[in-house]
Formats: sequence, structure tokens, C-alpha cells
Amino acid sequence: MSQNTTPVFILGSGRCGTRALFKLFSGIPEIEVHHEYCCTHIQPAAVEYFMGLMTRLEVREKIRELHGAAIYYSPAKSWIDCSNKLSWIIRPLYELFPDAKFVHLTRDGRKVVSSFYHKLSPEIYDDTSVQVMTEWLKNPNPPKPPPEKKYWWNIPQPGQPFYEEFPAFNQFQRICYHWREVTRIIGESFSVLPPMKTMRVKIEDLTSSRAALKTLLDFLSIDYQEHFYEALQRPEGVFFPMDFKLTPEQLEQFKAITGDTMQRLGYDLKSELYEVKY
Repeated sequence: MSQNTTPVFILGSGRCGTRALFKLFSGIPEIEVHHEYCCTHIQPAAVEYFMGLMTRLEVREKIRELHGAAIYYSPAKSWIDCSNKLSWIIRPLYELFPDAKFVHLTRDGRKVVSSFYHKLSPEIYDDTSVQVMTEWLKNPNPPKPPPEKKYWWNIPQPGQPFYEEFPAFNQFQRICYHWREVTRIIGESFSVLPPMKTMRVKIEDLTSSRAALKTLLDFLSIDYQEHFYEALQRPEGVFFPMDFKLTPEQLEQFKAITGDTMQRLGYDLKSELYEVKY
């Protein structure tokens, strides 16, 4: 790794604001920033690691080959990847990059699952792709599923939460499971990292509080500029400029699966859900 380049990994569930931060940092000359760097390479590795099909040593070698090489050759002061794919492999990342900084970017889970379900449903936990992955896990002799996003989402294995319930889940419930599990894994991973290397921040705070944004930028050693805050007032990663609501049935499914995750992150399930203005 280049001794002059600090790796920064901005993690989350997806649909939580990582693209907004990618866009925000893209104009800073001393920063090299990516959104889901080498996604079709790292996402399958992260999923296989979570499901116990790849060892920590094996996933470290994959990271070294991809992110390690990119960071080594980067002339930038900071090399940033804003990616939900890395959320599953935080510990191997830290082992390779002990000087790295890690940010957990959160968003109200109701908004996350609604955005995934209504705007990106063909590429997350669709019935056909889940069936393909499930059958391959039972019989890995056929070719591994291709590295397209739609195939590579975690399916709980024996001993993992929701192993028994998952086969009966519909697509929406599977997306709820994803938000719940990625939040759990990030939290558990952060608990074993030095506190000065990690930060958790809500996208809702970054878009409503200059102080919150300054705190994040200070952590990343980036000077605050007013246009950063102004840029965060405009939604990024917008495929359909509509704010979709969850049905009462979906809200009940969400509550049943997320459990105390919302409370642990400081979100109130009883609160009126904010509306995104496009």
C-alpha cells in the first residue's frame, strides 16, 4: 500500500446515500473516490465469505488483488470507496489496511427497503435469481452464477439469523432481511475495531445539519465548504423521482424482521416517515 494514501471505506446497506457522498467527494483534487469499486468482482466474494464458502484468507487475497492494488498505485491523499458490498468484509479490510477509516452511513430502514423494492427490484432478491443461488448452494457442481448484481445477495446459512424463515420470504421480506443483517454485521465488525477508526452517521443528519457534515468531514480530514452542504440537498442515485410509501402489510413485515434494529440506530418506527423532495 502507498504510504501516503489513506484508505476510507464508506459502508451501508445500499440506497442509504453512498452515491451522494461519492458525488460530493468527486470534485476534490486530493481524493480518489469510487462508488462500488469493482462491484462484479467484490460482491460475489463478500457474499461467499458471509455464507462460509470463502475463508478470511481467501477474501483477503481478493481484496489485496483489487482494492490493495488500486490503493497502492493511487497518488491521492485519500482513496475512498463508497460501497455496500464491503459491509460484509470489514474485518478482512481492516487486517489488510490497519490505517483505514470506516464510516457507517445509515438511513431509516423504511426508506431503504422501499427504495430497493420500488426502484431496483430487478437486481435485488428477485424470485428467479434467489432460486438460482439456492439451487447452486445445494449442488455447486454446475457453473457458479454469473457475477451480476442480481444473483449475489446473501442467503442465510445454518446457524445464521432467519435461516429457517428465509425460504418462505417474499421479495420485500428478503430486502428487509438484507437491511437488518447488513446493519448487524457492520455493528459487530465495528465493535472489534479501534473506535478512532470508525464513525456512524445518518444521511438524514448530513442533509439537515451543517454541524453533522462538518463532523464527518473532520473525521475524514476534509475541509468543509458550504457547497458540500448545498449539494446534499439534491437527491442522488435517483432512478424514479417518486417517493414510494409502504403498505400497512409491508410495514408489519418490516417490523417483524428488523426487530430492534431501528431502535438501535435511533430511528422511531412510530414516527411519521419523511418525504423525499425531488
